[in-house]
Amino acid sequence: MTGPVARINLEALRHNLYRVRELAPGRPVVVAIKANAYGHGLVESAQVLVDADAYGVARVEEGLQLRRAGISKTIMVLEGFSSQAELMLCQGRGFELVIHDTSQITQLENYCSTARPHHMTKDVSPFVVWIKIDTGMHRIGIPPEESREAIAKLRQLPNVKLVGILTHMANADDRNSDYTQQQLQKFEPCIDPDLQVSIANSACLLNLPKSRVGWVRPGIMLYGASPFKDTTAADEGLQAVMTLRTHLIAVHELKKGDAVGYGGAWRCPQDMKIGVAAIGYGDGYPRHAPNGTPVLVDGKRAALAGRVSMDMITIDLRNISQARVGSSVVLWGEGLPVEEVATAAGTISYELLCRLTARVKFRYEGKEQ
Repeated sequence: MTGPVARINLEALRHNLYRVRELAPGRPVVVAIKANAYGHGLVESAQVLVDADAYGVARVEEGLQLRRAGISKTIMVLEGFSSQAELMLCQGRGFELVIHDTSQITQLENYCSTARPHHMTKDVSPFVVWIKIDTGMHRIGIPPEESREAIAKLRQLPNVKLVGILTHMANADDRNSDYTQQQLQKFEPCIDPDLQVSIANSACLLNLPKSRVGWVRPGIMLYGASPFKDTTAADEGLQAVMTLRTHLIAVHELKKGDAVGYGGAWRCPQDMKIGVAAIGYGDGYPRHAPNGTPVLVDGKRAALAGRVSMDMITIDLRNISQARVGSSVVLWGEGLPVEEVATAAGTISYELLCRLTARVKFRYEGKEQ
């Protein structure tokens, strides 16, 4: 095999869910497996995270994919539905739909009034919904001042069961920001004693004990990455789940002053070895990763030298004399925190994990037989 391989450590995935349970004992957990489980495989991750209380996806189609795979656990659809057609697909699927806009309430009203004579009998399960309150993210959500009216409308709808209220924290990954506390204060008056509550994402779970009420919604921490700029997964008691590997396909002896890669963006400061590894932006490795971005070659630290190409990267091998064709190259994961690579590349670990393309082969290890 000549291309990159993403090794997914399923035992680490289980460990990270256990870490969630440690932080929020007794709290129900909805694990975020949206966006192909942050790039780790939607169905494969769901099958491993069976001890969670529910799965969280962004879109209806992700929920349907899980159902087609035979997964029956409760699924929370965090963006809810966007059309009458999607709403019809949700009927009887065991989805819990998040209502974040008044237009969705109108669609529910219309659907329930028009479909009830034909499709909604006493034997049909109701639409189970949550309502999302925008306490400061200003992305999606009902404004706090409109929440009571929205809750009242949902409670009046036939065949609709409102079960909970949730919000999302915009700055929880910044330990020095007081904005999260402001959001919590805005959320508190919206809480209804008859409704379940969900606040805590990964950053809240790790850093804000008062947010660990009701349902918790871990995301990035499940996959072995820290949501904070100043810590790694290991610092937070987490284990890396994905290790992205490839190997050297060429090693060249170059002279001082030789240019490497497109545009001659890097020149050899001395006579030296340059390695070529089989991965590039066509595989999802970030094209904007600069010179000096760390990699491991045969377990030792090295760095990018020259621009990332579609299929290849070039590596400064001055400190790895034994490197040869076939030598292992780790882009992130075991031995090289994804957070460190993300920082070097001017991005976040979420993006690196999510952006791998179909050319990367996935190998799942530690799966129960």
